[in-house]
Amino acid sequence: MKITKNKKNILNNLDTNKIYEPIDAIKILKDKSFVKFDETVDVAINLNIDSNKSDQNIKGVINLPKGTGKKIKITVVASEDKQDDAKNNGADKVGGKEIIDEISQNKLDFDILIASPDMMPALGKVAKILGPRGLMPNPKLGTVTNEIGSAVKDAKSGQVKYKNEKSGIVHAGIGKLSFADEDLLLNLKTFYSSILKNKPDAVKGSFVKRVTIASTMGVGLKINQVSLR
Repeated sequence: MKITKNKKNILNNLDTNKIYEPIDAIKILKDKSFVKFDETVDVAINLNIDSNKSDQNIKGVINLPKGTGKKIKITVVASEDKQDDAKNNGADKVGGKEIIDEISQNKLDFDILIASPDMMPALGKVAKILGPRGLMPNPKLGTVTNEIGSAVKDAKSGQVKYKNEKSGIVHAGIGKLSFADEDLLLNLKTFYSSILKNKPDAVKGSFVKRVTIASTMGVGLKINQVSLR
C-alpha cells in the first residue's frame, strides 16, 4: 500500500506499536493533523468476544458528557398528541404515516429515527429499508419510547449508539479534534466505562483486548487502558 506524503510525515518520530497514555495520544493526534477540516476522533475497542454467539454481542447507547460535535438530523414518527413534544425539543422533522410513506420511497433524510410504540406496527412495513442501514427504532437504544421529547433531547446532545462488528470491534466517534484535550479524555473514559459495564456474562477472563484512538485522517494510537478507569 502506497503511503501518502502526509501520512509519511505523521509516521516520522511516531511509534505506532507503543502504548500511549490517553492524554498524550490526544495531544499527538492534534499535533499531527494536516487537514483543514475539523477531524472526528474515533475510538476502536477490540473485545474478547465470539460474535457468532448471540449472548456475547453487545450494543447500547450512551450520552457523551461533552457531546460529539456532530450535527444530527432527527426524524420522529409519532401519534399526533406527541408531535408537539418532539418539535419543542428540536426534532428536525415530525409526522406520522406520511413519513413512513416517504421511507418506503427510500427518502431517508435523517441520522436517527425515533418512534412512539404505537407507530411500530406501521414501521414494520419499512423494516427492510431501515434495518440494513441501522436506522430501525429500537426500545433498547431508546428510540422507541413514549418519552419522545427527552429522547430527541438526548439524541441531539451527543448520544452515541454502538454495537460490535463481526470482528468483535466496537467503533465510535467521541468528539472533534478541536475539543479541549480534557473534554475528549472525559468522553473517551465515559465510552470505555459504558463498554465495560456491558460485559456479557458469557465472556470469561479479560473483556477488552485493545483500545485505539485515531483522527479521521490520522493513524491509530494504542491506549493504556488502565488510565481510562
